[in-house]
Amino acid sequence: MTASTASHPLDRYGWNDAWATDFAPHGAGGLRPGRVVRVDRGSCETVTAAADGRVTTVRAGTGPVASSDPLLTPCTGDWVALDPDQEVVRVLLPRRTAFVRAVSSQRSDGQVLAANIDQVLIAVSLADELDLGRVERFLSLAWESGGQPVVVLTKADLVPDPVTLSHLVEDTERVAPGARVLPVSAATGQGMDALAALVDGTAALLGPSGAGKSTLVNALTGADAQRVVATRDSDGKGRHTTTTRDLLPLPGGGVLIDTPGLRGVGLWEADHGVAQAFTDVESLARDCRFPDCSHRSEPGCAVLAAVEEGELPLRRLENYHKLLRENERIAARSDARLNAEILRSWKRKKALGRHMMERKRGPQQ
Repeated sequence: MTASTASHPLDRYGWNDAWATDFAPHGAGGLRPGRVVRVDRGSCETVTAAADGRVTTVRAGTGPVASSDPLLTPCTGDWVALDPDQEVVRVLLPRRTAFVRAVSSQRSDGQVLAANIDQVLIAVSLADELDLGRVERFLSLAWESGGQPVVVLTKADLVPDPVTLSHLVEDTERVAPGARVLPVSAATGQGMDALAALVDGTAALLGPSGAGKSTLVNALTGADAQRVVATRDSDGKGRHTTTTRDLLPLPGGGVLIDTPGLRGVGLWEADHGVAQAFTDVESLARDCRFPDCSHRSEPGCAVLAAVEEGELPLRRLENYHKLLRENERIAARSDARLNAEILRSWKRKKALGRHMMERKRGPQQ
């Protein structure tokens, strides 16, 4: 198979000439392209084109591409090369983009939540008090993913005062430079046409439980694709109605990757993403007296001056420092794990070499 401008059965799932070029060597070997729509233990559901050109869903084993590294295991959104005879994934095509978070604050592993995404839709419920720090955290990971972030303020119908709603949108826009902020209500349809028109290519929908993601998915897909359960009356928290990451086609073209509610979103090697999410701080820093200014107490610090003048909120600067520290800790743990793996590998090779030398020498007399 070679890159071509001719239509392909998987076009609506994101197939294009670039993916055709990447896949060509595998197609020459009799494999078939597919895109992962859901991952289960030891297998995945994959859409692919059958011999007659129709799109079909295949449950394929993932044994040949299994890895102990969670960053290298198949994920929803991945493009793969399938063996149509044995129904197994033979090759995982290199990812263009990926939304990755730290598994936990106590470990140095990363987890891919969605692969090969063009947009990251960050769902933030207006039924709760607006947490700008959480928005900044999601934006940092979204920018790092390589996708274009969009902050979707859900349940806008619960803010009937238009002035209050306008203020909430403006507050969010101030912490989301370069990202679109859109208030929507799946219940009333407010903003949904604008959101549907905005979604293009592959969009990943992320956010905490109770943000109304499942309702949003059903509205965008025009079907009851995901089960919806009301939030708990006691604390307003969601109930994790979505338990898997699913890739769903949209009626207007493109696909949406729905994800379970996230209780935590730890940073994962997101230095570029943090810088992009805080471009206002980074821009001010260029005017600091010292190039290595930490923006804490140095004389001539343009960032601290902006805080004193009310141009930059202190809360935003403090969260900037917090995310940088967290990212540095994760990077240090990752480096330590890599060094430990190299050391273990070196010890294994050394032991193997010693064993081979002893075999060559033979038994001692």
